[in-house]
Amino acid sequence: MNKIRELFESIVDLSEEDWTFFSSKLERVEFPKKSVILSRGHVENYLSFIEEGSVRYFIPKIENDLTFGFSFEHQFMCAYDSFLTRQPSSYEIDTLSETILWRISHADLQEVYAHTKVGNTIGRITSENIFLIKAERELSLLNQTAEERYLSLFKKRPNVIKEIPLKYIASYIGITPQALSRIRKRIS
Repeated sequence: MNKIRELFESIVDLSEEDWTFFSSKLERVEFPKKSVILSRGHVENYLSFIEEGSVRYFIPKIENDLTFGFSFEHQFMCAYDSFLTRQPSSYEIDTLSETILWRISHADLQEVYAHTKVGNTIGRITSENIFLIKAERELSLLNQTAEERYLSLFKKRPNVIKEIPLKYIASYIGITPQALSRIRKRIS
């Protein structure tokens, strides 16, 4: 929970009263590796901060899931479109490792917005964080080769990427596992 506070305090002056109110709404949840956090067709009820671990966002397919995102330690994670619209999610989120989350429900977050001086700022910071991750992903798909996307992911998260199955990484960067093997062989 300290990492969340550090993040918010690096951007906004957070009173003890506001932090106490906000943190009282947070719930700590632990998930084993390969746990489904959100199933397709369900509404996202939580905005979460990853204290430890990693998750992937994917569309389940009969043959191969389509992995389109990851979130790692000290990042926010959520099926944000479902969270905002209160509509069922069209994708799933599962854990890639044992994962510890601090999460707040949609209803509790609305209460934080309404009853604290910095509630809306907290919401904006979270939204901006999620937006920047998505924008970076879109730009990488438009501007980088598969090899550059792989190297970028490896550079940002060298330890974590070793824990992600290659088939998920291949799907994420938009290639087959065989093409990823060729890239890995070429750059090693």
